[in-house]
Order: sequence, then structure tokens, then C-alpha cells
Amino acid sequence: MSIQNRTSVHAPDRARIFRMNATALAIASALACWPGIGRASKETSVDTASKVQKSAQEAKQSHQGSPVTKGAPLAEWAMPWDKNLDARAYALSEKLDGVRALWDGKKLRFRSGREIAAPAWFLAALPAEPLDGELWMGRGRFDRLSGAVRKAQPVDEEWREVRYMVFDAPITGLSFRQRYQRAQDLLSGKEAKWLLVVAQAHVATAQEVPERLQSVVAQGGEGLVLHHWDALWQPGRSKMLRKLKPEPDDEARVVAVVPGKGKHKGQMGGLLVETSDKKRFTLGTGFSEAVRRAPPALGSWITYRYRDRTPKGIPRFASFLRVRPEE
Repeated sequence: MSIQNRTSVHAPDRARIFRMNATALAIASALACWPGIGRASKETSVDTASKVQKSAQEAKQSHQGSPVTKGAPLAEWAMPWDKNLDARAYALSEKLDGVRALWDGKKLRFRSGREIAAPAWFLAALPAEPLDGELWMGRGRFDRLSGAVRKAQPVDEEWREVRYMVFDAPITGLSFRQRYQRAQDLLSGKEAKWLLVVAQAHVATAQEVPERLQSVVAQGGEGLVLHHWDALWQPGRSKMLRKLKPEPDDEARVVAVVPGKGKHKGQMGGLLVETSDKKRFTLGTGFSEAVRRAPPALGSWITYRYRDRTPKGIPRFASFLRVRPEE
């Protein structure tokens, strides 16, 4: 897959006509009652301003200075998109199916804090200021990427295919609009083809979001990321940073293995898992026979898909996707 320019992943092809397949139906379900399509958003400009102000206050009370504390990098984590939000206040970009990588000005780290063994030539082009982004090989190539970037000894031939797709410059006290500009300034003029800035688009109407989602997914992409232009950098789960996919996903820790019954007797029947906010539920679908024979280890983290959530926050129709690689 070729990247057309230094600050763009893929521009939406709005003229393309898509067939109503399973993916399109999932998108239609995810975007049901989308604000701006036949009705206005419930969130007023006053509500938005209030949320941004609250985000700023929380950021000031949060960690200051370097985005690395005690070896573990601080990072913002996206929450699922809320269809009642006003998309016009957000920057829109493609959600890349890559490996999160945080640069602290000296070292490149996984989100766990472990240093990434990248080749010296790959790191040499990075600035002395912090960056946040994804290591990426292109759509549909996550497994190959994951295998390459987690090796203790980097293989140059593999790393030549890796791009560092930067989407933020985590600096306290600056809005996302300012940080995005800072990232562009830091990387402008760089000759390194593997160092790129993810394009952030302005949203003029709510209709653009479902159109862009459909376009990205039809081309093999995962979904979208929406970041409030005025939000200050705030480590942790942020209401100002959102993700949107046809089927949302999340992560949970394996607490116990549920024995199988019937045709799965003698194998794993499901997994009892716990989310980061301490909610427990059982995953019973989405497993291959190989996974049922060799279940994920207790304490490991898995990724699951789901349709929506109950009033208590429990995922509905959750399905196992994959084990999160150790970092």
C-alpha cells in the first residue's frame, strides 16, 4: 500500500458506491440515529465548552512534564464514540491497526513501558521531543507488524516496511490543535520515509462521519478516531478522544477458564474476564479450536468485540478477537 503524501493515509472516496454487505449493515447499525441525519445533535455548544473546560482542569491536576513516569509512558486512551456528540468539534482520522508506540525524546516504548528494539537508523530521525503514534505496515498487516516490532533483535528487512504514524505531540497545556501543528513542525523537512504525520480532517457536517467510516472500512481499514480540537493532553481514558468502528472492541484481563460442555467437553468453553473498570463477564464465542485447546493464560489481556453495553456497562454479544501480545 502506498502513502500518497507525508500527512495523509487515505483520502475518502465519496463518489464510490458501496454494496450492502455484512460490513455495511454493521456500519448502518453502529450509526443508527446519527446526529445530523434527520435530527440535530443533543449536545449544545455550551455542553461542549463545559466538557473542554472540565478536561482542562483535570489535565492540570494530572501528571505534568514528561510523558514517561517510572518507566511506563503516559498516554491518552480513546473511549467509544457517543452518537450524541457534535462531530464538528472533532478532528477526524483513520484508526490504524498498528502497535502503539510512544517516543519520550530518547526511547521508543510500548504502552507497557518496555523499550522497543528498533534499529538505530529508524530512531535517528526522531526529534528530541515526545511523540505519540502507531507503528504500522498498512491495512490488514497487523500480525506481520506485531511479529517484527516485538523481536529483541530487530531485523532491518522487516523494519524497512514499518512506518511510524504520528498523531500527537503529548505536551501539557496545549490544545490538540496546537499539538497537531507541533507534530507537523517537528517532522517537516524530515527525509525519513518511515516518519509520517497522520492527516486530521475537519468535519463540516455530521453526515461526513458515516461516509468516511464506510469508505475506510470498505478499503480494509479498522475505523475512525475523533479527537476534540480544543482538548488539552490528558493521560488516561479521555472523553475528548473517541474511536468509532462498525463493531466496537475493548480489552479485558483473563480471570478464569470456563470448562466446556457438549461438543467442547474437555476443552475451554469460555473465559471469565475483567475489564479495566472491574466489571466481569464471560466470553463464550469467537474462539478457534486451537484457542479452545490452548486457552489464554490467566492474567493475560485479550481483545473482544461487542455490539453495545447494558445500563451497568457490561458488553452485549461480546466475542473473542485475539490475545494481546505481551509487551
